[in-house]
Amino acid sequence: MNFDASVGIVETKIAKFDKIQLENGPEISPLEVAYETYGELSKEKDNAILICHALSGDAHAAGFHKNEKRPGWWDAYIGPGKAFDTNRYFVIGTNVLGGCRGTTGPTSINVKTGKPYGASFPFVSIMDMVNAQYMLVKSFGIEKLFCVAGGSMGGMQAVQWTVSYPDFVKNCISIATTSEHSAQQIAFNEVSRQAIIADPNWNNGEYGETPPKKGLALARMIGHVTYLSDEVMREKFGRKPPKGNIKTTDFAVGSYLIYQGESFVDRFDANSYIYVTKALDHFSLGRGKELSKNLSVVKASFLVIAYSSDWLYPSYQSREIARSLEANALPVTFCEIKYSKGHDSFLLPNTEQAHLIHHFLEFARKRGGGE
Repeated sequence: MNFDASVGIVETKIAKFDKIQLENGPEISPLEVAYETYGELSKEKDNAILICHALSGDAHAAGFHKNEKRPGWWDAYIGPGKAFDTNRYFVIGTNVLGGCRGTTGPTSINVKTGKPYGASFPFVSIMDMVNAQYMLVKSFGIEKLFCVAGGSMGGMQAVQWTVSYPDFVKNCISIATTSEHSAQQIAFNEVSRQAIIADPNWNNGEYGETPPKKGLALARMIGHVTYLSDEVMREKFGRKPPKGNIKTTDFAVGSYLIYQGESFVDRFDANSYIYVTKALDHFSLGRGKELSKNLSVVKASFLVIAYSSDWLYPSYQSREIARSLEANALPVTFCEIKYSKGHDSFLLPNTEQAHLIHHFLEFARKRGGGE
């Protein structure tokens, strides 16, 4: 699999809609959705693939923005000849509702007040994110997605798509995700949120031009620990002898996490971090019999991938999704990849993941889903 081929220079565009009705009642008006597209939509409009991003991702999934050297977050998998082959498929990337990378969220201007929403932005759910994506996809004249795919929070969106719009999705790829957060997963997010709230600059979410950078950086540091595995941290940092005093960082891993936190605050909004992590925590399709019941409406074929070293979303959670799909007699392929990089594995170039995605899509296409 060629990880180097590129879709080239791309740009993020904004689709505008009158409003969106949220799951819990409130209405957001107007609505803007940031998106990018790669490849060409077929005349029959039957080759569209929607890519859903994880917590800190955005619409820029592949290619390069002008004058930037860093490619999109899943560039290894999207492009000509890649797993999501843009010679065959029309690939759409979007930024989630409640985000801060172009789609309406806490940093957006509330037309009723003329000021940013801030903490007055209404709670949004994973279902709301999917509904906003549905509006975008429909605006292309697409009547059915060939596939929806994503990892982590993106995997939650992908599964929710098959439940919310069972007749609209032919195939689904769910990677390193869960049907609902465990108490431990909620706990990590709560500590991260409290780090932001404890920053004096948070000001109940009304921080204006002085954001709670220290709190957001600390939240990112906490989150980043969960994205890596013990093995990769040991390989990367080891246990170098302590140096300095109590006011300095003793170990290389500490310096690395500080860098990750400080670089994150320049590209993400603190309120969005709170809103999106709450959407993660409240997402629930259930477990066991409840999950099987909620997935009974699904009509899509599934590829479910987990990673052996992922302790944030351990493989048993993905396996439970696969078992619940099997209980409904749905076609599902489950694969646990042995890889040492932790939860972030799905973001990294991985030949086995690329081949799994490629062959799943090829089989679906030859089966009649996009020929």
